[in-house]
Amino acid sequence: MLVSVFRRAHFNAAHRLHNPTWSEEQNRQVFGLCNNPSFHGHNYELEVQVTGPVDPETGMVVDLGWLADLIKREVELRFDHKNLNLDTAEFRDLNPTAENIALVIWQILRPHIPAELSLRLRLYETPRNFVETGD
Repeated sequence: MLVSVFRRAHFNAAHRLHNPTWSEEQNRQVFGLCNNPSFHGHNYELEVQVTGPVDPETGMVVDLGWLADLIKREVELRFDHKNLNLDTAEFRDLNPTAENIALVIWQILRPHIPAELSLRLRLYETPRNFVETGD
């Protein structure tokens, strides 16, 4: 039987949704207020889910302290209080939509999670808007 463990994290970040190959008008039509040239921010909530069998020696799927430290080191310290467009290499040439942010975080975390465990995450941009990605 498989068990899922979850860890929540939080980070604040600014961004601007913008496609540089489009006209300003097309960007405004597609991205609306999220295309503000002065940027805007969100209080992102991240849920990381790791699923696998319970290790008979530890009684755990994964050590939640280790998972918390991983998320802090690889996600929170990297993105918290940053302008995603300007301050991070990951989004210098990638539109920082919620979908892309979730995919980037998954790609950052996946190599650290044992291959036999699945990784899913849910990223809340607002309490009503969220995306999911994972194995």
